[in-house]
Amino acid sequence: MPDLFRFFFFSAIALALMAVVSGCSTATIGDTSYNQGNLSVSLVNAGQPSPAFIQVTAYKIAGFSQSEYTTVSIPVDLAGGPYTLTVPIDLPAGSYKIYIYLIENGERQTAVIRDITV
Repeated sequence: MPDLFRFFFFSAIALALMAVVSGCSTATIGDTSYNQGNLSVSLVNAGQPSPAFIQVTAYKIAGFSQSEYTTVSIPVDLAGGPYTLTVPIDLPAGSYKIYIYLIENGERQTAVIRDITV
């Protein structure tokens, strides 16, 4: 009976570790700034180079409400290390919540929400 208990105990630990690690991304999204129709997004990829997409959804803030203004998606080749991506997005003057998603193999790997004022 103790051997069966040990088997299930270590199997449960292994499954839990796999569940935790499988959702981790090696890329992180850093600072974001907007200038003349372009959103600059800093990104650090500690993993292997791979193709991906950056999706940016801008929500216009008016009073106590927000409404989706636009969504832009661009293909990127994730290189190793830190770099800055430029996402063309035209935003008129105002306040926005910017949702930035990194998508690899059709799955969202990481996401951030930034507040900007244009």
